Amino acid sequence: MSDEELAKDLGLVSAMTIGIGTMIGAGIFVLPGVAVNADGGAGPIVVVSFVVGGVIAMVNALSVSELGTAMPKAGGGYYYINKSLGPMFGSIAGMGDWMGLAFASAFYSIGFGQYLAVFVDLPTIPGLNAIQVGALVAGAVFIGVNYVGAKETGGVQTVIVGLLLSILAVFSVAGFFSFDYATLAGNEGGLAPGGYGAILPGTALVFVSFLGYAKIATVAEELKNPGRNLPIAIIGSVGIVTVIYAILVTTMLGVVPWPELSQDAPVAQAARVAFPESIGPVTGVAGGAAAVMTVGALLATASSANASILASARINFAMGRDKIVTNWLNQIHPNYATPYRSILVTGGLIVVFIALLGRDIEILSKAASVLHLIVYALMNVGLIVFREADVPEYDPDFTVPFYPLTPILGAVLSLGLVAFMDGIEIALSGAFVVAAVAWYFVYARNKTDKQGLLSEHIRSRESELPDQVVGAADAVAPNGTGDEGPTIMVAVSNPRTESALITLAGAIAQHEGGRVLATHIVTVPDQTSLETAAENRSGLDQSSEELLAAAAADAEAFDVPIETKTILSHRGIEEVFDAARTNAADTVVMGYGGTRFAGGRVEGSLDELTHDLPCDFLVLDGQRLDLSDVLVPTAGGPSSDLSAEVARALRETVGVDVSLLYVADSGEEESGREFLSGWADGHGLGDATLRIETGDVERTIGRLGEEYDLVIVGATERGLLSRIVRGSLAFETIESLDTPVLLSERPSSRSLRERLFGER
Repeated sequence: MSDEELAKDLGLVSAMTIGIGTMIGAGIFVLPGVAVNADGGAGPIVVVSFVVGGVIAMVNALSVSELGTAMPKAGGGYYYINKSLGPMFGSIAGMGDWMGLAFASAFYSIGFGQYLAVFVDLPTIPGLNAIQVGALVAGAVFIGVNYVGAKETGGVQTVIVGLLLSILAVFSVAGFFSFDYATLAGNEGGLAPGGYGAILPGTALVFVSFLGYAKIATVAEELKNPGRNLPIAIIGSVGIVTVIYAILVTTMLGVVPWPELSQDAPVAQAARVAFPESIGPVTGVAGGAAAVMTVGALLATASSANASILASARINFAMGRDKIVTNWLNQIHPNYATPYRSILVTGGLIVVFIALLGRDIEILSKAASVLHLIVYALMNVGLIVFREADVPEYDPDFTVPFYPLTPILGAVLSLGLVAFMDGIEIALSGAFVVAAVAWYFVYARNKTDKQGLLSEHIRSRESELPDQVVGAADAVAPNGTGDEGPTIMVAVSNPRTESALITLAGAIAQHEGGRVLATHIVTVPDQTSLETAAENRSGLDQSSEELLAAAAADAEAFDVPIETKTILSHRGIEEVFDAARTNAADTVVMGYGGTRFAGGRVEGSLDELTHDLPCDFLVLDGQRLDLSDVLVPTAGGPSSDLSAEVARALRETVGVDVSLLYVADSGEEESGREFLSGWADGHGLGDATLRIETGDVERTIGRLGEEYDLVIVGATERGLLSRIVRGSLAFETIESLDTPVLLSERPSSRSLRERLFGER
């Protein structure tokens, strides 16, 4: 799946835009008319329903903020729940989020179809009304956009949100001057014709309007100062949206009597009434205002639907990475570099929901809400587990006030609101929960070993806890080996070398049962902020997507999972080190290009001097690999061990012939042969061709290396200054051979003196 990393350059306003933009969608543009007429006529009291929904969302937002600042590189509710409560609850959360987003996308698509019907005379087909037809067309477009990988940039999203807020602000002002309290409360039954008991059922219906604020946590790693900005963005967006909803719904009901409020396009209807027919010589103002509101509704519903489909693919990837679902879903498209299978499966669900349930928008909205509410409840419980388990790495910059009352209240309110859903939505959601649990026991339990902190905490206190508690933890514990293999990170930068690097990475990943992470680091001049570069990166996006798509296609030959990621950075080679640490890479494969590990900036050299390598490094000097035989010179040592592992992987996946070389001093050929034979046996290369030579090491490697398709050279233990000032066998070999050379270096703990001057 293609992803992007922006090295913590997303500002507070941009983060709030994400939250507000994902919440202001079909909920406010469609549901007011449905809500006031629900349950025989709830009436104007639904304004309170929106406010109560905002309060419940706010309590949950506090917990999301703590979890997000504690794990800013995570990926949302599924990750928090899987890590804290374990894979069974992770399965419920992942499936719930996925299905909830599918229901929400169908709901947004229906909303789009309702407002599209204002502009276009939509046809009907057997079994589907005109709105459903419009929704299916819209859904197909949204699915297609995600399939080919087109997406809104941050700048476009900001423009859309700004435009929506401007449209709604103008409507509110016009509605203020047209507002009539008698219209609001003058109908039979006053403000609450259905009684105050209609408030919570109304909240259950409109809560879908508040889904989306948690999405801010998924971009936490891109935020500047996430400890401060993440909570402000999440809590602030919920607060702003709640106020907007209260004002808008009150305005609508003060302009149009609630029994007459449209259930398809209420905002457009209210705008037609609120605005005068003419202002001076300008006529048709009311109709124009209604048209503008309709355009706003189309933008809002389209943006929300597209974001939901995109988010569903991310959830599937996270679940596939943890082996909760098969990684088949995350197969990357060879041309578009998108997880097309995941998108198509989600799209199929959306189409089914539109076709079967699209006539009753309440079912879609409530089903989306109840599944998300279950996830929110589990997130609150997960927060308590993190706190009580006293995990050292759990160190949030923001903590919920009044712990543990706040997360307990969040869980109770979330599950309590579910009780006010109708039976069909509860049954649908219950069926998905049961299916998720069944899926865990039938499939995921045997694939993953992600224990969860709760299980670990229980097992660490077996003697203090009742046998029933320990037994329950054992009963749901995973059975999988959990050996998901290493992550082989490839730093691709040049189309001419991409295929060779992926060949090496794919062979190692296939041999070790691991995955490939292809990264493209786009270097931005220091004078340009990363956020500005991100907003104007259309050209970079195209070249990066093409390069990473080629990498994904080449990796298919090895049948290994691959993730692709573009990283914008002011640094070049130094960013490779940070990316390796951030993504927990086990091995990095990159092109030589004269980097010599230390980059051109002082920070890079200092980092190399004062820190160990983050993982194994393989640096290739060569553009193409046509492998049939490889030469591995060795005199022992950790990096030669890595050379042997690479040679063995190439032998067993690509079928190359391996030759081992030891350059002995004159007269010591026999002892050299004995050493090399033992070394080969100890590294699984007992069938390799052994070559014992005498003479100068560098010249011998240079002479024999021309006979092979690849020479794999282990780095020496000499330090950075030793390499640069006194020269290094590895670097000199790279620069003297015409044959492609692969330099291998394994991390080793050395003091600063040793890293500067080498070992004595």
